[in-house]
Amino acid sequence: MPLADFGLLDPLASSGSSVVDDSSFLAALVEVESALATAWGDPVELTAEGLDLEAIAAGTRAGGNPVIPLVTQLRAQAGDAADRVHRGATSQDILDSAMMLVASRAIAATRASLTSAADSLAALADTHRHDLMVGRTLGTHAAPIAFGVKVSTWLDGVTAARSVLDELELPVQLAGAVGTGAAFADLGGDPAALRAGLASLLELTDPGRSWQAERSPVARLASAAALTVGALGRIATDILVLARTEIGELSEGSGGTSSAMPQKQNPTTAILIRSTALQVPGLLSTVFASLVTEDERPSGAWHAEWLALRGLLRLAIESADATASMLVSLRVDTGRMRANLDLDGGVAWAEHAQSQLTPDIGRAAANALVARAIADASSELPFGAALAVQLDGRVVDLSDESIYPTADAVIDAALARHGRSGR
Repeated sequence: MPLADFGLLDPLASSGSSVVDDSSFLAALVEVESALATAWGDPVELTAEGLDLEAIAAGTRAGGNPVIPLVTQLRAQAGDAADRVHRGATSQDILDSAMMLVASRAIAATRASLTSAADSLAALADTHRHDLMVGRTLGTHAAPIAFGVKVSTWLDGVTAARSVLDELELPVQLAGAVGTGAAFADLGGDPAALRAGLASLLELTDPGRSWQAERSPVARLASAAALTVGALGRIATDILVLARTEIGELSEGSGGTSSAMPQKQNPTTAILIRSTALQVPGLLSTVFASLVTEDERPSGAWHAEWLALRGLLRLAIESADATASMLVSLRVDTGRMRANLDLDGGVAWAEHAQSQLTPDIGRAAANALVARAIADASSELPFGAALAVQLDGRVVDLSDESIYPTADAVIDAALARHGRSGR
């Protein structure tokens, strides 16, 4: 019975994972073989349609990679042109180039979703640039910030991830059995010209070299995917914290339900995005372990990359798509944000007060004065009033407006990095 993977244990699978599924890889392998024949100047019509998938699967087990059984079928498909299929190449040439071809499409899909997510974040940051909330450090209340500032840091993560994806070079691999291209030369071809031609046809980079055993292109690709998922995982984790019932500052527009508790509205999308980020370290470690290779082509290390790299690309596509969807309908409760900021009687303003006092009376005196006000503060005597008792005529601005200029500066800088202006 053939295996079927329809997303039973991968709830985000419908969001574009088909870009990196077996069918997409098979089509890419055929596309590389076809492009290689064209680069030789002898085009051959090759197609993935009608291939015997079970025979390819069985041959993959027998030969250790899918290219060997695939080439057998493609040569049969080519008929009298069989000799023009896979001419001079080795299996790794085809599979590595196909991997980069699939990666280019995965990156395009991921980048489109990142741009959509970034646009939503930019709008949120601009809208909420003066809506105050409590900033939290090490799990506890720290100092007031604008919600727009928090969102701007999410935006910076997405912008940075997109920049890393844009800077990637995705090279073809075409170097023959031991990386010298000797077989191409023996067959009358120019190895460098064939590699350049293949790169052009596939719209990939010509690396000017073989990277059969030097796997830094794969490591850089894996790192970019991991950085992307990590940036999105951070957004999801922040949303999960702020969506807790006792905090209630954010919620998803359409939460998930519980099979047991009818009152539940779970932040399901954020949960699933965070789950993708938690899968990344194991996959990334596998790819980086595969940097440690031996000989002109490694045994085992190359093979270990395949599923790990595909997994990272899949997670990048899925998490970017899910994040873009989640942010469109994210609900922001500014009233709860304000209530939580004022929860402890306003002592979150203590650092702000101390900073204003220090130039006049020195840090030690300012620290002591603010400490006494914190000790006196209570539900009946908010921090601002307790501080006024200690100030003896001095004026400290604890108004919301006092932190708007720095909030605006942070938000405007993040918007500029994204390529937008606010207000």
